Amino acid sequence: MTVDNNMNAETNNGDRVRRSTSAEVNQNIDRAIATNIQQYANQPEANITQKIAELDREWDTERILEANASVLAFTGLMLGIFVNHNWFWLTGIVLPFLFQHAVQGWCPPIFVIRRLGVRTRSEIDKEKFALKVLRGDFANLPKASEADAGTRANAALKVVGVQN
Repeated sequence: MTVDNNMNAETNNGDRVRRSTSAEVNQNIDRAIATNIQQYANQPEANITQKIAELDREWDTERILEANASVLAFTGLMLGIFVNHNWFWLTGIVLPFLFQHAVQGWCPPIFVIRRLGVRTRSEIDKEKFALKVLRGDFANLPKASEADAGTRANAALKVVGVQN
């Protein structure tokens, strides 16, 4: 399977934001991920580690939507209290959009956020996982024939940063 096919399979398996995003925008984001991975394929381990740290700090669609909605709702509330009661409409418009996103995975701001290239957490994690493969994080994992299940599970958990 190619990178595009793997990412398109994910679209159909539950990533609600990707599912409600146009195919063109998803393809642009997928191409950017593939390009990033190809650029880092010949980079030293330190550069890959730095990129992984950047990905850990990258804001995803959910975080941006939540931050924007809370700022707008709070602004509408404060302006409604201190300036004019008509500002309460801003809060009354923003909160149903946030609820719609929680229920359906889509709301009008998502269209803009995705067009700006903001990625979902799963898209960011895919790039991070691919970088970890390039860095060799999985090279020393014991194979099924080499170790018992507990040893293999502990090694896998260590690679993904879960303490057992």
